[in-house]
Amino acid sequence: MAGAQRLGRALDRPNAMIKVPATAAGLPAIRDLVAAGINVNVTLIFGLSRYREVVEMFLQGLEHRARQGLPVGGVASVASFFISRIDTLVDARLDAMGTPAARALRGRAAIASARLAYQCFKEWTAGERWQRLAAQGASAQRLLWASTSTKDPAYDALLYVEELAGPSTVNTLPRATLEAYRQGGRPEVRIEHDLPAAQGCVSELAALGIDLEQAAVQLEREGVQKFVEPFERLIALLGEPPR
Repeated sequence: MAGAQRLGRALDRPNAMIKVPATAAGLPAIRDLVAAGINVNVTLIFGLSRYREVVEMFLQGLEHRARQGLPVGGVASVASFFISRIDTLVDARLDAMGTPAARALRGRAAIASARLAYQCFKEWTAGERWQRLAAQGASAQRLLWASTSTKDPAYDALLYVEELAGPSTVNTLPRATLEAYRQGGRPEVRIEHDLPAAQGCVSELAALGIDLEQAAVQLEREGVQKFVEPFERLIALLGEPPR
């Protein structure tokens, strides 16, 4: 928390965000940073339960500012929901089953999760609690689709771009995906297409023994480790004497 505050104040730029993982330990830091007026990119979100907790911390942070008589406008935040890693994990489990029912669900889990997360976004931004903050100038925490390049060569390169296009969302595209979209993209709002199918996908996966919330816990743990290892290498490198 102290390090994030120090970085935020040192940068002192309205377009800079401090990245905080959406872990159990990171949740209070999200609330406190928002309360301090520091922009936050909440990263490593893989499931709906954790996303709801992130939203709660964001709201609590803004409400704290409002109670203190501080402005709630100008505090920006995004909730980074990781996409392709969900399908990578779930598809591997489906492939191991090898049944027709399992194969029919390949490549559907990530988009289903994202569409349901977007419905959560619409619900909380329509609620009275948020409307009170919005009336004071607050900006909503937008959903950011991260890890949106397809990892399976059988999938269209734009799968996670076109299917998740929608208002009040952000998509961080790798350069190759961006170029592919520039050449052959079909702009259209699709994030709310066939919502019953999204919920049905979750139910069908559960019937096969795949719980997306449990998968999210595993992905979060793996994601944190992917952050820790490069950080530790960097710290070790900085500690080496000059050659």
